[in-house]
Amino acid sequence: MGSSVSMKSFNAYYADKQALKDVNLEIPQNSIYAFIGPSGCGKTTLLRSINRLNDLIPSFSRTGTIAVGEHDVYGLRGRNAVSRLRRGIGMVFQQPNPLPMTVMQNLLLPVKEHYKDANSTMEALAAENLRKAGLYEELGDRVHKAALLLSGGQQQRLCIARALMLDPEVMLFDEPCSALDPISTFKIEDLLMEIKKEHTIIIVTHNMEQARRIADHTAFFYQGEIVEWGATRKMFMEPEQELTQKYIRGVM
Repeated sequence: MGSSVSMKSFNAYYADKQALKDVNLEIPQNSIYAFIGPSGCGKTTLLRSINRLNDLIPSFSRTGTIAVGEHDVYGLRGRNAVSRLRRGIGMVFQQPNPLPMTVMQNLLLPVKEHYKDANSTMEALAAENLRKAGLYEELGDRVHKAALLLSGGQQQRLCIARALMLDPEVMLFDEPCSALDPISTFKIEDLLMEIKKEHTIIIVTHNMEQARRIADHTAFFYQGEIVEWGATRKMFMEPEQELTQKYIRGVM
């Protein structure tokens, strides 16, 4: 089952520029939580802080805490500990990033990297995750052909299926549908609605209708701060803050 995610007094900086200011947020397990707000407001910085991807940026620093379940994310020390953390937090990026190998090999590689005793039963797991993504029957014998030959929407669903191979407790999505057509977008939204039954999902999106359709909860970011958060339906129907209302209506 998915784990809850908790941020307490979290601040993030790139050198002397503050990107996030005193973020306090609780992400319930087995839910979809949307981060919305204009570009540059800190949404992706917070998303990448959850699995410590920002550690790769030399100018990045932070104060405060993030916890995934019982684990203090920034209390972990050493490369192996951070690697184990990332194993339990899947991430899907804005642009699909399949590897230059077959569809099936794309799914098996993460397992082989993390578990030396990976065996043929992993192919059955790969097939199961491709089915979840609606790809196994759709592709047929093309699962043994180059992943780069797939359409953009198929490649993104492949990346989601690949992330599922390590059975992460939490899955992070950074605008996963921004480069896709509406039909591909709806397929991915249906997939996220299905996998939230076993995983906690956090999604950054600029698509207000997407947030309205699939998110259980939403947080609105502006200039590094969370202006408003809560149940998506209430926020979109009755926003408490004028700034939230203007953003949702597209008048700011």
